[in-house]
Amino acid sequence: MDIANLIQTVAIYALPVLFAITIHEAAHGYAARHFGDNTAYLLGRITLNPIKHIDPVGTLLMPLVLYFATSGAFLFGYAKPVPVRFGNLRHPKRDMVWVALAGPAANFVQAFLWGGLFFILRGTGTTEPFFLKMAQGGILVNLVMFTFNLFPLPPLDGGRILVGLLPYRQAELVSRIEPYGFFIVMALVITGVVSSLWLQPLMALSYGLLDILLTPISMIFG
Repeated sequence: MDIANLIQTVAIYALPVLFAITIHEAAHGYAARHFGDNTAYLLGRITLNPIKHIDPVGTLLMPLVLYFATSGAFLFGYAKPVPVRFGNLRHPKRDMVWVALAGPAANFVQAFLWGGLFFILRGTGTTEPFFLKMAQGGILVNLVMFTFNLFPLPPLDGGRILVGLLPYRQAELVSRIEPYGFFIVMALVITGVVSSLWLQPLMALSYGLLDILLTPISMIFG
């Protein structure tokens, strides 16, 4: 294991990852409060303080163990979920969709901002690789979080969106998966199903959409 390379990789990705998970979770809490549930607000979880959102196992231990175990080929982690009492929402089934969508949407916005920063840095003559790689890392991290969290299986955001959109009977059936959802998702990730059938196609579409949105900035600073 190349320790110097590991330190460099951690340094490049640390800030983008912290921003990605912090703003993702805070966005869920803010949306929940907007639609009538103050649970996250009362617990101090609508904050940009990353310490409030870091899960010791999911955010720190698991990614490090997987990095060393797979030589960096496979990484997975998660933040401490923001508590939402969907029954407190003014229109629980409908508002659940917006609360769940807020996190991935925050990641896509961040990917756009990191992309804009990349073009601005390059256009203003910045040649320091560290900052350029950090901006590129910010795009990658946030698009991965955006697409992965939209996977339509509870407890991921995509699963909650699906429950909110389906008729009540079908929604109830899907929601019953949630206690086992994490293990199902992990199995699908490890076997490569999520990557080949979901992440890769959606990442390609996301990069394409981002390129279109960033075209004005790239033309100005290109």
